[in-house]
Amino acid sequence: MTDEEVISRINQLVAEEHELENSKIGEGLSADEATRLRAIEVGLDQAWDLLRQRRARRAAGMDPDAAETRDVGVVEGYRQ
Repeated sequence: MTDEEVISRINQLVAEEHELENSKIGEGLSADEATRLRAIEVGLDQAWDLLRQRRARRAAGMDPDAAETRDVGVVEGYRQ
């Protein structure tokens, strides 16, 4: 996956996230919608992590294509 493809995926997920959130203003999300929103958030975390890996590998003179999407437990375990 190229940087452009990762960025495109991020943009798709952000658009879906905003659409879901904006469609339910004042109503609250159903259980299924809340589950989907959480999946979107996780997908965004993974995509941003992959993009950061690719950029770091490139900056270090390494092959950015060797970067891989990390497991949910890894990206969700980062300390803020």
